[in-house]
Amino acid sequence: MKKLFALVAAVLFAFGLQAQQKSDLPSVTIKNLQGKDVNIATLSNNGKPFVITFWATWCGPCIKEHNALDEVYADWKKETGVKIFAVSIDDSRTTAKVKPFVEGKGWDFEVLLDVNKDLARAMNVANPPHTFLFDGTGKIVYQHTGYLDGGEEDLYEEILKLKK
Repeated sequence: MKKLFALVAAVLFAFGLQAQQKSDLPSVTIKNLQGKDVNIATLSNNGKPFVITFWATWCGPCIKEHNALDEVYADWKKETGVKIFAVSIDDSRTTAKVKPFVEGKGWDFEVLLDVNKDLARAMNVANPPHTFLFDGTGKIVYQHTGYLDGGEEDLYEEILKLKK
């Protein structure tokens, strides 16, 4: 009987660990551009891949990366269903600039505000730009830091691998 109990306990423990490991999204609440709370652990894209990019209005490489992503985003959405969440790490002094900045650029991403850098800390983001690709279950399958011209193509190749 003790062996059976130990086996059942081990199986339940293993399933519990598996359930906890399904998503790499931390339970951190930040705001969207409309000021509404968004818990990152609830982000999804209906089983399709999604991207979280960390950026700031003062970060030149971030702006280059987001301009490049914006140029291809409509095609990527059509071909793969991918969704991009752009998380600004502008602090309380510069966060008021984010919405007009994004509107001026015409970026089509969902923009979130990580004013206190709680999400950045939870995901070990030291410097922007830092980009994560998640599969449909919320597991990180690819990430990169910095930006070089054409880097968005590497990201696209990783997105395509998830379609297979």
